[in-house]
Amino acid sequence: MQQNQVAPFEVLIVDDEPGDVELIRSAILDGRFICRTHVAHDGVEAMAFMRKEGPQHAEAVTPDLVLLDLNMPKMTGREVLAAMRSNDHLSRIPVVVVTTSDVERDVLQAYDLGASGFVTKPVDIEQLFNAIHGIQDYWFGVVRKPAVGSVA
Repeated sequence: MQQNQVAPFEVLIVDDEPGDVELIRSAILDGRFICRTHVAHDGVEAMAFMRKEGPQHAEAVTPDLVLLDLNMPKMTGREVLAAMRSNDHLSRIPVVVVTTSDVERDVLQAYDLGASGFVTKPVDIEQLFNAIHGIQDYWFGVVRKPAVGSVA
């Protein structure tokens, strides 16, 4: 556990590919921060989780970080970003797009929709672990985020 970390960081992985979910989850758990991972397999499930909709999500935690794929069924990552940024309760949650795309149009659109970062999923497992560890180090070790419920 990180020296000053008092509670696990909550990370929501939003990805429809089970293999990618497991690799990302493994990388997170291998990192230097204690994290609890939660998984949504599409954008609709992700929004229900974050909005605490329905009995299965009534006790859901607010994530400290969302790792979001772009291309998913039902509701795309782009639509999730737009919905999060238009919701006062969700708008300050950092969202890092982690996707197979390296198309400049996707990068620009993600940032225009409010993404906090954009990472193209490396094919090499070691590089993927390094990328996820870098994301963790930045968001959990370097950046100061507002406390939950803070108002300006």
